[in-house]
Amino acid sequence: MIPVRGVNGVRVAVLGLGRSGLTAARALKAGGAVPLCWDDNSDARSKAEDEGFECVDLKQAGIFKDIARLIVSPGIPHLYPAPNPIVSAALDAKVPLDNDIGLFFQSFATPDWNSFETVPRVIAVTGSNGKSTTSALLNHIMNVAGRPVQLAGNIGFGVLDISTPHDGEVIVLEISSYQADLARSLTPDVAVFTNLSPDHLDRHAGMGGYFGAKRRLFAEGGPDRAVIGVDEKEGIFLAGQLSEGPSDDRIICVSVEKKLTGAGWHVFARRGFLSEYRKERQVGSIDLRDIGGLPGVHNHQNACSAYAAARAVGVAPKVIEKAFRSFTGLPHRSQLIAESNGVRFVNDSKATNIDSAKKALVAFKNIRWICGGLQKEGGIDGVNAASDNVKKAYVIGCNAAEFAARLTVDSQVCFTMAAAVTAAIADSEPGDVVLLAPAAASFDQYDSFEQRGNDFITEVKSNL
Repeated sequence: MIPVRGVNGVRVAVLGLGRSGLTAARALKAGGAVPLCWDDNSDARSKAEDEGFECVDLKQAGIFKDIARLIVSPGIPHLYPAPNPIVSAALDAKVPLDNDIGLFFQSFATPDWNSFETVPRVIAVTGSNGKSTTSALLNHIMNVAGRPVQLAGNIGFGVLDISTPHDGEVIVLEISSYQADLARSLTPDVAVFTNLSPDHLDRHAGMGGYFGAKRRLFAEGGPDRAVIGVDEKEGIFLAGQLSEGPSDDRIICVSVEKKLTGAGWHVFARRGFLSEYRKERQVGSIDLRDIGGLPGVHNHQNACSAYAAARAVGVAPKVIEKAFRSFTGLPHRSQLIAESNGVRFVNDSKATNIDSAKKALVAFKNIRWICGGLQKEGGIDGVNAASDNVKKAYVIGCNAAEFAARLTVDSQVCFTMAAAVTAAIADSEPGDVVLLAPAAASFDQYDSFEQRGNDFITEVKSNL
């Protein structure tokens, strides 16, 4: 655990007692603070009370009079579409807001580091798609390189729940827009921006607010190195804001759409080959085409981002290539779960928005596409342009008929995962890929995309 520094003896309110909130309460207590906890869910409060925390209704009038800070869990809105009433009360009382990410960066460095030969480094990864795979891939690269490493944040451990770092350790953090938006301190050594596509627009009041939340990871503390995907205009803009000029190699630009040229530091993938150029000279390359854990252009983008960040902390290209070849991928992200009679079954339940689903659809041929769920803002029209490889769609979800009606490919309304898998298997021929890439959230039928992906796996295995 990382005890929170600078809070000894002060009262700190914690709103939301899920994984990040309860971990924050523990870390605050370890740092000498007096946490006052609240969650509208009585079971969550009971769990906190069982650990000895005091639960106080933060909706009480005047409750924030003697509170130094309010720690807010990521799922609780603090501005859009409307602030939580407790957050509003704290702001009215001029109580600062923060979250576990801010507490982590406030508390990570300690006087013990003066005795370290190499101080720990933090690599923080954000973006719309691929940040989990990029983070996990970085963790795997460090393990293969023999570097001590911990994976935390929006993946792995809660950020304050990691162990006190060792000499030379690398901490890899996945940072969501919700987390970056509120953290009062954001000071990674290396920050990674994978890409940007519409997501969580209600929470950020549109694309500008969404990009602004991601941008904070680079603007608040100023990382030593910034790895920026420049295949969208926002990435180009961000790289331009951070750079001092064309030869500024503090910025590593990444692309899977074009060859990057110039005097700076570039990593790009074209036709399945990753190339690293520095000062207009190629210094590394990897053939990604036969690497099973990183299929498709979207995973080549993840590979480029992870490669660049690993190079920024001194890992050699040959070590990175070795790690790529032993990387098995993450569950629910282009995960090959079975192969039978020449048909492959791929679980990409994490493809919860249009952009991630489009990337999955262009990564495979002869697709039996299982899609549908709770539509996000913007509908599904954008995915039709990427459906050339789809032989037929099998639509699930409470609004399956409406979803199917907007597709331009042959489709069958199935409603349930069981019906969709059964129908897809019945129609499949050797060479086909039965792909779950929903292009929608899961919450109409499932508690999470993980539960949806696990249901797909269960149904596939029961039918084979």
